[in-house]
Amino acid sequence: MCGTCGCSEGNKATVIDLQTGEHTHIDAEGNEIIHTHDHDHSHNHNHEQDHKHDLSSVSAHANAHGTTVALEQAIMQKNDALAIRNRAWFSGREILALNLVSSPGSGKTTILERTIIDLKGKTPICVIEGDQQTANDAQRIKDSGAPSVQINTGTGCHLEADMVMVGLKALKPTAGSIVMIENVGNLVCPALFDLGEMAKVAILSVTEGEDKPLKYPHMFQASDLMLLNKIDLLPHLDFDVKACLAYAKQVNPNIEIIQLSAKTGEGMADWYTWLDNQSAKAVAQAFV
Repeated sequence: MCGTCGCSEGNKATVIDLQTGEHTHIDAEGNEIIHTHDHDHSHNHNHEQDHKHDLSSVSAHANAHGTTVALEQAIMQKNDALAIRNRAWFSGREILALNLVSSPGSGKTTILERTIIDLKGKTPICVIEGDQQTANDAQRIKDSGAPSVQINTGTGCHLEADMVMVGLKALKPTAGSIVMIENVGNLVCPALFDLGEMAKVAILSVTEGEDKPLKYPHMFQASDLMLLNKIDLLPHLDFDVKACLAYAKQVNPNIEIIQLSAKTGEGMADWYTWLDNQSAKAVAQAFV
């Protein structure tokens, strides 16, 4: 359950393996229901209608403030326990797992597409895509040359550790690879949920406004790196880069910042260097 909006009540997710067409539904209790049919992903497919659970009786018992808080704490504790399991799974295979977070339209998928193409033959990459509906982004990733799975959260505004666990079963990433987890576009709730990643990467585009780190401090506090994207548009915008970087450092003095453009390629080499360094850390930590 999301501590701010309660979006997860009665709702989980559908995991779509773009390689096989297999669908795995995760119900409200975290159970997996596998369907091996194929779908035309050019249309919206709402599995939530068929698998939505009526939790009205639970809600009736959770009206008391204390009961609601206890329920939220239990859900967070379960998520954290599964995140620890995911992290150990990644570590044992020397896999670098990154949680990419941003508001919608920041360019997360475009950055991933260019990264996959530029690093082809150098670093194996696979992607877990999170969106409320459609498999559009996962298809873009697959077309770029990387294995991908789509997680549709329905009304949910973030990914959770159990969803990632099911996605990994479908992806089966190789040892020493990079797993990119593109979270649902949202600068609030994903900051609260540990997925087992080694680092969170916050992506901010220059079209959004330089004050985003101040408006959504928890996300930038939780992130190890900020990618300031779409800098090719700066000549056409009234965006104060210096102020934006200062705001990010104000809420998180340790955050690293890379300015780049996924469209022109400017700054992407710095991003790839950062990935190389983090991959080396993932290997080193596997033996700690």
